[in-house]
Amino acid sequence: MDWKILVTGGAGYIGSILVPKLLEKGHEVVVLDFYIYDKEVFDGVRPNDKLSEVEGDIRDADVVKKAMQGCNAVIHLACISNGSSYDLNPDLGHSINYDPFSPLVRAAKNAGVTRFIYASSSSVYGIKDEAEVSEGLALEPLTDHSKYKVLCGKILEEERDSGFVTCTISPSTDCGYAPRQRLDVVVNILTNHAVNNGRIKVFGGSQKRPNVHIEDMSDLYCFLLEQSDEWIDGKIYNAGYENYTLMELAETVKQVIGEDLAIDVEPTDDLRSYHVSPQKMKAELGFEPSLSIESAVRGLLEAFQDGRLPDPMEDSRYFNIKKTQEIELT
Repeated sequence: MDWKILVTGGAGYIGSILVPKLLEKGHEVVVLDFYIYDKEVFDGVRPNDKLSEVEGDIRDADVVKKAMQGCNAVIHLACISNGSSYDLNPDLGHSINYDPFSPLVRAAKNAGVTRFIYASSSSVYGIKDEAEVSEGLALEPLTDHSKYKVLCGKILEEERDSGFVTCTISPSTDCGYAPRQRLDVVVNILTNHAVNNGRIKVFGGSQKRPNVHIEDMSDLYCFLLEQSDEWIDGKIYNAGYENYTLMELAETVKQVIGEDLAIDVEPTDDLRSYHVSPQKMKAELGFEPSLSIESAVRGLLEAFQDGRLPDPMEDSRYFNIKKTQEIELT
């Protein structure tokens, strides 16, 4: 089936990979985004009569209505995604991640949307002792970011109805190269400092972090659009691949960048450890990520070397907090 898909936050890190893939598959795509990081992010797929772009605020009902017109699917990616951003401006996270969610879902239903895919977060589980953190475990969010993800997931389930199919994905931390690059997530941070500083710093090291390659993550969203209604309706899936400790991540970066890379280990009181199991996604959907942390590091290294990521230590477009502070987003 060919879809006309509204991708909220579509000019962001995930969207910059996902939108071209959706177009390649023959779907129509409407991107709704602030475009605060990179207005040229889709230059590689412009012009394309199947791509529409709406520069606007998801909090504006009229903008949402305009963007939603004629769509029959929504992939909701838009959010303030970095937990530290909440510390800087808690009201901003609430106003973008939570307040517009119910109006967005209702607007989708009113517009005739039949499939709504929601990007939640693996952080909704909080810290668990279990070796396999699966979808059946209690949700114990520790931050405002993850609390709003939980609340929005409950709203979506309440709105699920005949003819309005919903699916919630709880992604691990994305990594790897994208046209709208982020260098403020763990694997990308380590690689950036390894390449451009010649050393990396690890606080603690035993804490686990779940990661997934951004190419695999975008492939999953495409895959979900191809599944039958009854197969995904009302389902929640963890989307991850490898749960590595911070030291294992650092050692992986070192293997790719060079054995002379210095790893500085410093003590920390923050020993929070997160890990999730993607087994349900593999067993029920048959979807299994295939790209390793090493491949993400290699992709970033190539992008640094060939000039696709200029000024990687200072340019605010790579760092969500820096950019929102710079433009005084409210």
